[in-house]
Order: sequence, then C-alpha cells, then structure tokens
Amino acid sequence: MGHEPERDLFRLILGITTIVLLIVLSLWITKPFLPAVTWATMVAVATWPMMLALQRRLWNKRWLATLVMTLALLLVFVIPFSLAIGTLVVHMDEITAWVKSIDVSALETPPDWVAKIPGVGARIDSAWRELAPSADLGGKIAPYAAGLVSWFLGQLGGLGSILLQFLLTVAITAIFYAKGETAAGGLLRMARRLAGERGEGAVRLAAGAIRGVALGVIVTALAQSVLGGIGLAVVGVPYAALLTAAMFMLAVAQIGPAPVLVCAVIWVFWKGDTGWGIGLSVWTLIVTGMDNFLRPMLIKKGADLPLLLILTGVIGGLMTFGLVGIFIGPIVLAVSYTLVAAWVKEAPSARS
Repeated sequence: MGHEPERDLFRLILGITTIVLLIVLSLWITKPFLPAVTWATMVAVATWPMMLALQRRLWNKRWLATLVMTLALLLVFVIPFSLAIGTLVVHMDEITAWVKSIDVSALETPPDWVAKIPGVGARIDSAWRELAPSADLGGKIAPYAAGLVSWFLGQLGGLGSILLQFLLTVAITAIFYAKGETAAGGLLRMARRLAGERGEGAVRLAAGAIRGVALGVIVTALAQSVLGGIGLAVVGVPYAALLTAAMFMLAVAQIGPAPVLVCAVIWVFWKGDTGWGIGLSVWTLIVTGMDNFLRPMLIKKGADLPLLLILTGVIGGLMTFGLVGIFIGPIVLAVSYTLVAAWVKEAPSARS
C-alpha cells in the first residue's frame, strides 16, 4: 500500500508525457498545413458575421453562403495577389531596366517654383544645386533594385508554392464556414474544461480581437492601397498595379503607403509634370492620413480594448511571427490583458 502513491505519480507523469509527445508529433506531421490552417482560422473568424448575414439573405442555405463566400475570397484575395506576384516575377528584368533608364538629368537644376516657396525657397534651391545628382544615377541604382526584387521574391518563395498556400487557405476556410459551429463548440468546451467560464471568455475575446484587427488593419490597408493605386493610375505612374500591391503589404506591416506614394510624387516632379505632382502630393497626404481615424474606429467595432494594446500586438507580432503575427500578437496581448485585469479586479473580494 505504501508504494501506491508512487505508482499513481508515475502513471500521471507517463500519461502527461505521452500526451505531450502525441501533440508534438501531430504538430510535426501537420507542419506543412499549419500556415494555411492558421490563416484560414483568422479569415473564418473575422468574416463569420458576414457569412451569417449572407446565409440569412440566401434562404438560410449554409452551403450556398459557403459557396458565395469562397468565391468572394478567390476573387478578392487569391487572384489579385497571385497576378501581382506573377507579374513581378515575369517583369523583374523589365523593372530593373526601367529603373536604369530613368533620366535624372533634370534634377541637376531645381524647378523655378522651388525658389519661390515663401521663407525656405532660396535655401532649398541652393541646397538642391549643391546636392545635384551625378550622371548615370539610374545605372547605379539598378543593381540595388534588382537585388531588392530578388530578395522580395526569395522571401515570398516560389510562385507555385504561394498559389498552393492561397488555395489551401481558401479550401480550409470553406470547411470552417460549413462546420463553424462544430469547431467553435469544441473549442469552447475545451476552454471551459481548462479554465471554466474564464477560459470560455478568453476564447470569445480572442475572436473579438481577430475581428478587430481584421477590420482595423486589413480594411484600412485595403482602403489606403486602393485609393493610392487610383492616384498612381490617374497620374500615369508605371506599374501602378504592382505598386498598389506593395502599398497594401506596407500598410499591413504598419509602415503605410507613404514610401511608395512619396517616391511616385518625386518621379512625377522629375518628369516635369508640376500640376500632377502637386495633385498627387495632396492625394498622398489624404491617403496616408486615413489610418489616424479609420483604423481606431474599425478596431473599436471588433474589440473593446485599448488601441495601444492592439497596435503593439500588431507590430510586435509582425516582427516575431511574420505576416500572420498581425493576428497572433493582438490575440495574445488581448487575452493576457483581460485575464490579468480580471485577476486584479477579483483580488479585493478574495481578501475580504
């Protein structure tokens, strides 16, 4: 009888070790699918209210709503990005040649209107003449441009692999749409089993954080890139579609579309189109300033959490986990913040 507690402890340790090994082995086996599953989960959770609203309009037919949402994801998400990346792959040599052929001789002398700027015009004109670019600037930039494009493509991986991940994400999202209640119910039961009502609340909070980030970050990035791309197309900037995709990625990464738009403004002025340059400058200020009011408003609709917490999670998650970290970071911080806040709030009642 004296050895019975030791046997129970051994069985407990053996059981926990076996479960951990099975979990690790399962993750290792499903590793190729984990990025697609993660993205599909984020997309399904973020768009779930939209899918339910669509289902109500389609005679309460889940399969029909799932079909429409899946086709919408293909049209809005997969096809544009696949075309943008494919165009970048195909035209990499042309882009490099275009950069090399840029004529920057006009930059050696500033335009007449620069000196007429009140207060600082004379100093800008003088500094411009002193820092006038040397000849063959395009030729010096071209190797770096080619290296930058090559690095970007290397980060993305092969086009076939990217397209496969996109299609796999959409397929798994469609499964989640069709069986969403079953998956959500299982997750809530597991959370309730682990931590009671607090665990269930944490799961619901995570879903709200996903929707808040999707609304605030993705929708804002989409709006800024589309409006910025329209501005580039109107003034005739080359490769406007590719630059629009680049603006979207920069906006998602919390850098914003400003680098692309500012370079486009400079290029327009180089071409001597002062009117279009001024117009694009004003448009750039409008587009880059949108996130100051649009993003906070949309994030608050999805999750009633401090904006600084969400933005810190977005940036920190992006730096730590890559692109999918824009969702993982805010979820982790939001759940941690809520659990700690609940624990602190319960402390006085526990002492009394």
